[in-house]
Amino acid sequence: MTYTINSARSIFPSTLAADVVPATTARFNQLSPEDQLAWIWFTYLEMGKTVTIAAPGAASMQLAELTLNEIKKMSFQQQTQVMCDLANRADTAICRTYAIWSQNIKLGFWYQLGQWMEQGIVAPIPEGYRLSANASAVLETLKSLEPGQQITILRNSVLDMGYDPNKLGEYTRVTEPVAPPQEMSLRTDVAIEGIDNPTILSYMNNMNANDFDALIELFLADGALQPPFQRPVVGKEAVMKFFREECQNLVLVPERGVSEQADGGYTQIKITGKVQTPWFGSGVGMNIAWRFLLDPSNKIFFVAIDLLASPKELLNLAR
Repeated sequence: MTYTINSARSIFPSTLAADVVPATTARFNQLSPEDQLAWIWFTYLEMGKTVTIAAPGAASMQLAELTLNEIKKMSFQQQTQVMCDLANRADTAICRTYAIWSQNIKLGFWYQLGQWMEQGIVAPIPEGYRLSANASAVLETLKSLEPGQQITILRNSVLDMGYDPNKLGEYTRVTEPVAPPQEMSLRTDVAIEGIDNPTILSYMNNMNANDFDALIELFLADGALQPPFQRPVVGKEAVMKFFREECQNLVLVPERGVSEQADGGYTQIKITGKVQTPWFGSGVGMNIAWRFLLDPSNKIFFVAIDLLASPKELLNLAR
């Protein structure tokens, strides 16, 4: 059998991903722009209560400092208009700037606005304002979810706001500087129950060390990585770009795994464990499965990262 990226996606089909995340994101996207904005207001006010609290020092917020200071100087009416423009994906200077920020900067931007709202620096939620029934239902769903699922929905809610970057033409994404790889003397090796494959262990160790140059060499030239609820990123250049923009300072905590021979000399391996993100700190672990397909030379042809439906899925290693 010759594998394609599409056929590789079906390995370990019993893996139960947290479908509530794309379902809730879709419900959020169906809200009116005004309801989306109000939902974000109320969600950030819930942080540390029913919603997982962020670690505000995680993002390089100096990259958004000029925009934040510009908003800080505005009248309440102007501040509210800026936030409405972002929710409406309007064509404004601030919306265009926002469109090219990394996800961490966007999360930090809204977190800062939420903090300033509480301090009276940014226009507060109008007194007596009530969420619509639809927006309230989406918020109640968010409150009921596990921290890792909340993180993903929060990320999704702000990611596509601002001007459509596909309409910008050529642009350079504004993202945090790429951190140098961790010193060899400071690195620690993971141990995975049931797995001793050197490619898998190197993937985890290099990711934890921010050593993306070594990490990408584990992939075939046409290898692919599929992030949670997204299409696969195909080819070493695109995968490397994804690592640099989306994967800095992650902490992977793989726990156990299973390895099986597949057709054509390939090997399929499933690992379950947790991932800690820099934005939400070490106190929050996202329940994750990694599904690898390695070619006969032990190179990565495909890896899917799945956000799991529940903690008990960490033990689901059946084919």
